[in-house]
Amino acid sequence: MSAHKARRVLDQIRGRSYQETLMILELMPYRACYPIFKVIYSAAVNAKHNMGLNEEYLVIIKATVDEGTTVKKLKPQARGRSYPIKRPTCHITIVLKDISLYEESVVENSIGMGQKINPLGFRLGTIQGHYSLWFAQPNNYSKGLQEDQKIRECIKNYVQKNMRKSSGVEGIARIEIQKRIDLIQIIIHMGFPKLLVEGKPRRIEELQMNVQKELNYVNRKLNITITRITKPYGHPNILAEFIAGQLRNRVSFRKAIKKAIELTEQADTKGIQVQIVGRIDGKEIARVEWIREGRVPLQTIRAKIDYCSYRVRTIYGVLGIKIWIFVDEE
Repeated sequence: MSAHKARRVLDQIRGRSYQETLMILELMPYRACYPIFKVIYSAAVNAKHNMGLNEEYLVIIKATVDEGTTVKKLKPQARGRSYPIKRPTCHITIVLKDISLYEESVVENSIGMGQKINPLGFRLGTIQGHYSLWFAQPNNYSKGLQEDQKIRECIKNYVQKNMRKSSGVEGIARIEIQKRIDLIQIIIHMGFPKLLVEGKPRRIEELQMNVQKELNYVNRKLNITITRITKPYGHPNILAEFIAGQLRNRVSFRKAIKKAIELTEQADTKGIQVQIVGRIDGKEIARVEWIREGRVPLQTIRAKIDYCSYRVRTIYGVLGIKIWIFVDEE
């Protein structure tokens, strides 16, 4: 398609609303209408799913076309009467604007790289503390990080093996590690500690022995304590495990997310956002689905926000779950 044919159509839709543009493109007789229709529809879907904009308020503020490369072909004919065919191409750019917002929110069809940061790391030193507290020389720093990772993996594996199968939730919110010269203090924050300790009070001692065997501690003591969380579904890790269990049981992702939001509201939170990425419900094409309830001010440092990312394996493949919970504002 040549740039001239596309420009003839773009001049008719520039400055119009999204709904009006779709109606015009369906009624115009030109062949260039269909590829332009697909570009505008794709831009509107990106604006809706990636930025949460409403299609009713979208307006086309920019519609340009540039000439592309020319595809050259040779039409074969008998007796040496073949002749060349030149197929011109073009590049179409569509920019949409949401007129309902006070600030300009422009979404292009080709979205670039976003500037993203972990909400917990963004607030370190202000209202967020470290989950590991210890000191090491620069040469031994990497060994200390690997040691912390092994401790957390060993504890999670032990909890998975000894938890009740009917629960389906490990209930580990976070694991804090404090290292001294001769002592390692591990604090496990759990939402449902009875599922692990009930019936077998010596399981904490067994867990302590497993960690010592895994890391070969000889000269350092190991102390493990379990702390119960009063409102377990107010923590994103426990909530992500709940959603993952629902997805493994082939529950609709929307039902799972809405149920998780209901459980979070009981924990007196101010806002939550849940995002699921992958082959949702077994669809051939991976996509992103998210639901937000309440306020989630990610760029406000004084706002205490809990965050987690969780991977779940289903029969359709691996799905990614991200949860942001707005707890309180200091």
